[in-house]
Amino acid sequence: MQIHLPDKAPVLLSGPNLVAMTDEEFFDFCQQNADLRIERTANHEIIIMSPTGSRSGKRNSRLNGQLYMWWAQHANLGETFDSSTGFTLPDGAVLSPDASWVSAAKWNALTAEQQEIFAPVCPEFIIELKSAKDSLKVLQRKMQQWLRAGVQLAWLIVPQKETVYIYRAGQPEPEIVQGFEQELSGETVLPGFRLRLAELR
Repeated sequence: MQIHLPDKAPVLLSGPNLVAMTDEEFFDFCQQNADLRIERTANHEIIIMSPTGSRSGKRNSRLNGQLYMWWAQHANLGETFDSSTGFTLPDGAVLSPDASWVSAAKWNALTAEQQEIFAPVCPEFIIELKSAKDSLKVLQRKMQQWLRAGVQLAWLIVPQKETVYIYRAGQPEPEIVQGFEQELSGETVLPGFRLRLAELR
């Protein structure tokens, strides 16, 4: 089945055939619609989004570039992933953060077959980058979902207001950072990583 979106608003698809999709069928469905961004809820509803706009794509490229540069010096610690990567969470949802990192212990515990599809693993670190059309409330709920799944450190970056919400495991409320003149620390999750927010303007 191929999907065509009439506009840039996310579309929620549901129905017996979609809910009954196996993980393998859902993966194939995503490959058939590779030009779209597709996620799946824990109830197997399918969320379809159009590709990001150019400005968001530029910002996403820059933050992934900074994460990659850190990884090049710490490759033994784990693996980094871009925004086209889906992860199957313990509740059955399949989510694709804009950037993520999985520890070597978690990644190496997967089989080669699991690594080829939407790996059944929750990253320890993720970044979500808000585009102009994204709903902040929806993204904030998504961040809580990531924490419940096992993420240790998560950043929700809102370039339009130069604001970052920092979510940490075990903390009920995020820390709010204002202004892009500073850098964010990867803390103990990504030791030595610093994200230069000024590059995301």
